[in-house]
Amino acid sequence: MDSPLLELPGAVAATGADQGVAAHYGRPAHEQRALAAGEALVDLSSRGVLRLAGPDRLTWLDSLTSQRLLGLEPGDSAETLLLDPSGRIEHAMAAVDDGAALWLVVEAAETAALAAFLTRMRFWKQVEIEDRTADVAVLASLHEPADAGPDGPPLVWHDPWAAGAQGGVTRALAAEHPGRDLPLRLALVPRSSLAALVDRVRAGGAVVAGVDALEALRIAAWRPRFAREVDARSIPHELDWLRSAVHLDKGCYRGQETVAKVHNLGRPPRRLVQLDLDGSDAVLPAPGALVLLDGVEVGVVTSSARHHEDGPIALAVVKRSVDPDATLAVATPDGEVAAAQRVVVPPGSGPAVSVPRLPRLGAVQRH
Repeated sequence: MDSPLLELPGAVAATGADQGVAAHYGRPAHEQRALAAGEALVDLSSRGVLRLAGPDRLTWLDSLTSQRLLGLEPGDSAETLLLDPSGRIEHAMAAVDDGAALWLVVEAAETAALAAFLTRMRFWKQVEIEDRTADVAVLASLHEPADAGPDGPPLVWHDPWAAGAQGGVTRALAAEHPGRDLPLRLALVPRSSLAALVDRVRAGGAVVAGVDALEALRIAAWRPRFAREVDARSIPHELDWLRSAVHLDKGCYRGQETVAKVHNLGRPPRRLVQLDLDGSDAVLPAPGALVLLDGVEVGVVTSSARHHEDGPIALAVVKRSVDPDATLAVATPDGEVAAAQRVVVPPGSGPAVSVPRLPRLGAVQRH
């Protein structure tokens, strides 16, 4: 369903995974700066929302997925992955509990399939699963959302990517991880409130940015997204997703053997990189563009954007063996575009290089 915010002046509709919301509102660079400054909201009402109610919701989902969900208190957030038996990523979920139910924000295209899988796996557990996408919308920001209306403050998911989640690890070697610049919040609001938000924007009482702005900041923060970075072969280690969505000390779940094996060996078959693209020809490679080394295919672009400070950038998944110092090229219909690497997941062996030691998951960044 299309968002009411597409009625705002200058709105340009997004396509693909974000169909139904605005890519931008006519001022992409300005919107990106406003979002980075914590001044803008992003309409993500195209995302799917599931509600899991019942006394067994946390223990049950904990047993199925990669993150420790036991003990989540009202308002606590987590990110978790559903893996197949071989450790490949099948679904990614942003989870926040309200004391009576666990709410999951997922990619629009994955909502029905995830709900169907969870329903099949429920068996005798006391869990009720509802698809609430039709009446609950998602708004993103880099600040704490204010009251949404007469119902009071919205339920808010706090992304653990910025600091890393307890029980997770990161392979990134950066002294200062760029994820610190993406303190993402996802607010769950009544879909009916979007019309009032349109009125607030028209009256100058709120600022909105398109989803393209969020994508640019996400890429610069090396933050993986299921709809972009994941394919049929993806395992969490390749995308540094053990940083926020995998707890290495929790109990058994599907795919745990692969998670432990690759973590201990430290050698995933592929690795995520950020590409700084040559912008002299104003060509921005699209997701799916081939990454080349001396004319030989070594990977694929998964996300790309024009960053308000860094210019054209991209995330790509490349073979582990690619030299981190090599200058790569990206194939486009207009010719090859030179690309310098920023290493996200290093190619070398050995376990993850740092372990965040943080307070409980819900307590992070709740100020």
